[in-house]
Amino acid sequence: MKAFYAEEQKRHDPKAFLSSGAAQPNPEKPERVERLLSGAKYAGCTIERPRNHGLGPVAAVHTPEYLDFIEHIYARWQRIEGASAEVIPNIHPIARNGSYPASAVGQAGYHMADTACPISGETWQSALWSVWSAVDAAEAVMSGVPAAYALCRPPGHHAFADVAGGFCFINNSAVAAQALRKQAARVAILDVDLHHGNGTQGIFYARPDVLTVSLHADPVRFYPFFWGHADERGEGPGLGYNFNLPLPRKSADAAFLEALEVAFQRIRAFSPDALVVALGLDAFEGDPFGGLSVTTPGFSRIGEAIAKLDLPTVIVQEGGYLCDELGDNLTAFLTGFGGKMR
Repeated sequence: MKAFYAEEQKRHDPKAFLSSGAAQPNPEKPERVERLLSGAKYAGCTIERPRNHGLGPVAAVHTPEYLDFIEHIYARWQRIEGASAEVIPNIHPIARNGSYPASAVGQAGYHMADTACPISGETWQSALWSVWSAVDAAEAVMSGVPAAYALCRPPGHHAFADVAGGFCFINNSAVAAQALRKQAARVAILDVDLHHGNGTQGIFYARPDVLTVSLHADPVRFYPFFWGHADERGEGPGLGYNFNLPLPRKSADAAFLEALEVAFQRIRAFSPDALVVALGLDAFEGDPFGGLSVTTPGFSRIGEAIAKLDLPTVIVQEGGYLCDELGDNLTAFLTGFGGKMR
């Protein structure tokens, strides 16, 4: 399987985030890349460097106002006396349908959903090379390969059209889906990350051409809290094109695979021409976030099951945090998927 990754993706190195009000080391570390690269190579992937696609594919999903903010906010932030080393918001609007602030502090609150997405001087370029990896994977699939893997870091599925959040800045999975739409009349996104893909859902919530399906830990007591509930079905032309399958905390292989079959039923009913898998490995039983209890053999079975959909597939890396088995879990998924591709 072809895999896409650029070294620039390692330069983003966030230092901290707030968890339950306490500062903690940020778990979205560059070391994740080394574990994931190792896992991809063990699965037999050939690693290719993506090309610079410019802003066109990104601007097809994200607003120009937001992209301008992400690109320039760090330099603006550094001009504030006493500002933190990284851009971290300290105010958030209750509603975002009014005026747009001129200040860097106000815009940070407007465009950043939480404190888990600090922006440094390296963030913009790392996020661009991350999304360009997803675009190259989509182009490979459009050229005829049955599947391609994008090692996207930073991840993307918590990023809305104009809001960063949850370690995410540019929504790699959404950009890949939009790129696939050049050839595919309908695209399905299947998100198997521990956390609900709220940004992806938000981007496509009113659209009938992209079906969004997410399996994740029940958000009633888990991040992202305000999205990912079963009654969120889309709106306007997109009503019925969003499908959430929240799982009880600590659900293991059997429950996950059972929910996956329900997801497949909805995907088959949509009859997509292509599939994006938002691959989170943080559903693992030993992941630091500890929300679900999928095993390493379970990831192989998940990959095997998804491959049986027999669709041109872009696999986009989302979560999965530092633990000894991170690379093994990616190997398990990719070999499971590759072993059952028809």
